[in-house]
Amino acid sequence: MDGSVVAVAIGAKHRFSKLPRPSIVLTAGHGVEGDAHYGPYVRHRYLALRNPRAPNMRQVHLIPRELLDALRIGGYDVSPGDIGENITTSGLDLESLPLDTELRIGATTVIRLTGLRTPCVLIDRFQAGLKNRLLNGMPGPPFRAGVMAVVSVGGVIAPKDPIKAILSQAPHLRLPPL
Repeated sequence: MDGSVVAVAIGAKHRFSKLPRPSIVLTAGHGVEGDAHYGPYVRHRYLALRNPRAPNMRQVHLIPRELLDALRIGGYDVSPGDIGENITTSGLDLESLPLDTELRIGATTVIRLTGLRTPCVLIDRFQAGLKNRLLNGMPGPPFRAGVMAVVSVGGVIAPKDPIKAILSQAPHLRLPPL
C-alpha cells in the first residue's frame, strides 16, 4: 500500500491546532522535534497527570487528507494541522491499518502505528459538532480522528514524500483507542 505526505505541522505548545511547516524532523523514540508531544514518556497533559513515566505511544499524529475533505464537504472548515496532526497523508486508509503497521516515509523515516486517536472535548471547542461527526458520522472504524505512532527510525519528512505501508505480521489486530 502506498500513499504520500500532503503536509507536515508542529505545535510547540499544548494547543489544539499545529502550524504547517516546510518539513519536520522525527527522532527515534521521541517523536517530532519541536513539538509539545516530543519525548520518550507520555506528553499528553491528561495522561501525564495519571502516569508521567508511561511510554509515549502518541509521538506522531497522522490524519488522512481524505478525512479532511469529507469534513469540508460536511461544512467544517479544516485544513492540514487544524485537528492537531503532525502529518497529513493521502492514499492510505490509516484508521483501517492494523496495529504495529510500519509506515516508511521518504528516504529513511520509519514510524509504527500504535492506536487510533481518541476524539476529545477539545475537538468541539475547535468547531461545534465536530467530535460527534468524528464519533458517529463517518463510515469505517468506530471513530475517525487519525492515528498515533511512534518513531522507529528518524529522519526529515516533507510534503510529497512517498509513504509505504508494511503490514504487521498476522494475525492482524485492530488499532486500539489511545
